[in-house]
Amino acid sequence: MIGLEHYLIISALLFSLGILAVSTRRNAISVLMGVELILNAGNINLVAFSKYSDIGLNGQVFALFVIVLAAAEAAVALAIVLNIYRNHHTVTVDRMDSLSG
Repeated sequence: MIGLEHYLIISALLFSLGILAVSTRRNAISVLMGVELILNAGNINLVAFSKYSDIGLNGQVFALFVIVLAAAEAAVALAIVLNIYRNHHTVTVDRMDSLSG
């Protein structure tokens, strides 16, 4: 039977991979993917604790809010990345110090 510990282990692995991607990648798209992994790890925790506790559907509701927030974040971040690429012809995060060309 799958228990709470299994969900927490998967969430911890996803969170660790997200932190690793954010801290080691230089490509802006890879950094955004790492942020999405971190948010999904939080969603797994919210839903797992909601399932194994007496709080009802509050975990699922918060997870839906996080999903909406992640979609908005991805849209804004991709617009910024496209603007950076248009001006600098690269998406390497280390070389970005301004949005102007």
